[in-house]
Amino acid sequence: MEIYQLKVFLEVARCLSFTEAADTLNLTQPAVSAKIKALENNLETPLFRRLGRRIELTQAGEYLLEEGPNLVDLESRLRAEVDEIKQGKFSHLTVGCMPDILGHWLPSVLYEYRRVHADIQTRCMQFNTVESLYRAIKTGEVDVAISDLSFSAFDEISELAIGSVHYSLVVSSSHHLAQSSWLSLKELTDQAWVLPPDGLPGRIMLQKRMQELGLKLNDFAQVEVVDTSSLIRTYLLQGHYLGFASDFEFQVECAAGLLRRIPLEEFALGTPLFLLMAKRLGRALGLEGHPPGRSSIGIEPLRQFVAMVQQQPGVGQSFMSRQRPSAPVTLPATVEQPSPQAPRFQAPNFLVRAGAASGTETIALTIGTQNRTIQTVTAGLIIQRLSLLEHFLPREGRYGGVQYRIQWADYNSGAPIVAGLEAQKIDIGVLGDYPLLLSAASTSGTPAGTRLISFVASNLDGTGNDIIVPEHSALGCIDDLAGRVIAVPFGSAAHGMVMRSLHHRHILGDVTLAALDDVNSQRSGRNAAIDGYAYFAPFHEIARHRGQFRRLLSENLDGLPTFHGVVIREALAEQYPEIAVAYLRALLAAQYWYTTQPMATTLVSRWVNMDAAIVAKTLRSSASDPATVVYMPETQLRTDWLQAHIHQIGEIAGQEHLGQINLDRWMQPEFLAKAVALI
Repeated sequence: MEIYQLKVFLEVARCLSFTEAADTLNLTQPAVSAKIKALENNLETPLFRRLGRRIELTQAGEYLLEEGPNLVDLESRLRAEVDEIKQGKFSHLTVGCMPDILGHWLPSVLYEYRRVHADIQTRCMQFNTVESLYRAIKTGEVDVAISDLSFSAFDEISELAIGSVHYSLVVSSSHHLAQSSWLSLKELTDQAWVLPPDGLPGRIMLQKRMQELGLKLNDFAQVEVVDTSSLIRTYLLQGHYLGFASDFEFQVECAAGLLRRIPLEEFALGTPLFLLMAKRLGRALGLEGHPPGRSSIGIEPLRQFVAMVQQQPGVGQSFMSRQRPSAPVTLPATVEQPSPQAPRFQAPNFLVRAGAASGTETIALTIGTQNRTIQTVTAGLIIQRLSLLEHFLPREGRYGGVQYRIQWADYNSGAPIVAGLEAQKIDIGVLGDYPLLLSAASTSGTPAGTRLISFVASNLDGTGNDIIVPEHSALGCIDDLAGRVIAVPFGSAAHGMVMRSLHHRHILGDVTLAALDDVNSQRSGRNAAIDGYAYFAPFHEIARHRGQFRRLLSENLDGLPTFHGVVIREALAEQYPEIAVAYLRALLAAQYWYTTQPMATTLVSRWVNMDAAIVAKTLRSSASDPATVVYMPETQLRTDWLQAHIHQIGEIAGQEHLGQINLDRWMQPEFLAKAVALI
């Protein structure tokens, strides 16, 4: 068996097409067929069988596909080490990259590397296409490469994430959009764009994201494609076009004030920056989960370069350590600390041949949110605005041909979301503590078919819900409510708080709870029949902020924390568990963005038409005052909190069925654990 025959076989097995393999290998189809025939004769067994116009692997072919790359790697390593022995020197390093990487931090890294290791011959090679960079790594033309595209689809290449890259809109400083603080691709379809050709990382990144969002370049009024960054610069400066670029590009022009970067909603997170090398080198360095190799021939210069890259400010450090909020979020001591790794977008995989998606299945998802309930914005509004769910939804394997249809349904309180979940018209619901319990058990006492998969926000002292009365009311404490009428949004977290608090004071039967059907009209306080109102944050704070109401409660009477969480229909979680994980990955990304992005509270306030100070006070962010903030971002499920709520609410007449909730069956923390592990 010849090594080249094996290489031809591996390419055919990867493509499952003689024609595509011949194209990739720069051979004719008869030549490829002859190589495969010769290999099958040598092994005395067929490796492929034909099914009409398609081919598939035999059992022997599947085994050779799994084990063959090890032999190819061994041959490559032996050749490389013999070549170095023939040259009589082992101290050289060749680094490959694309033009955008070469224009920023890499020259400084190479300069420092040469300064520290003057005895090592160092060379940097620029490649104009991703495919040429891939081939250079595969053949050993370069020892190591830097890329913002993933090569994980190729068994022969190792990759190590060493930092993050951010993409944004780039415009001339004199462009009419230059003063914008935040934009969306969907707002820019009527603008003129200038883009690089197919095959370059920025173009691949943009079109991959547009594909997730159902956008096409044809949707834009004018798109010019040019070959060089200098031409893009000219279009931006002289033609007032819009550009799309990473933070590695146009550094000088942005520093000089000629160009300006504007964040895009669809690219709110960074993508990984990878260090790439042949897998044999990765194994030698111990990057493949195995101890470092014994042979040091040609490895030490590479080992030194990897160590230096990992130590570079802004590259070797994790994205989280470079982007911490100015006021770090302090979680309660009993809450598990989040992963130190920051959520990032998944880098598009580079593939020499991308197969066409097959299948026609459509999965419809309806998500019930409460956008003006600020403590829940990371689970709904932010995911929606930044299109995070579209990015993390599975699109490979069994989901390779799936089309997603996402509908966001916004409500003023949790009751209609609970009803929608029970009617199977809502698939994922974002709810406060009491409606969460309502979703777990229907009024008939039978399971309502939901699963609790995550918390969203928490408040330890119970002030997330409140009873307020008009400023000049004679009511002074909760005991004064006996014989009075309190308006409350039925089925809400505030409803649960009122029932628990009045029950605790043994006056629940003496107080009339009236349905608050129209929050805005009732909040004015002009209805003489209403003595007070029960609200959940931030609405009670808005009323107090306007000076019309004051807080009646001065303490948390039932001693319970308040919280919000996410439930998913049981049938959806069982049939498509990867979708539950994808939603939670989007939630983690939204929480990270909200707590670290200085513009977050301003943007959320615009999106919901609410005072930014109220937003910052309701949910902890980098702009919040820790002493006054009401809710903390939270994802870890708290069994003790849930049990305490179930116990207290289950003692109230008419709520006994909630006391029968089986937490072991209802809670499914494994989805969150999987999402955290994928960060």
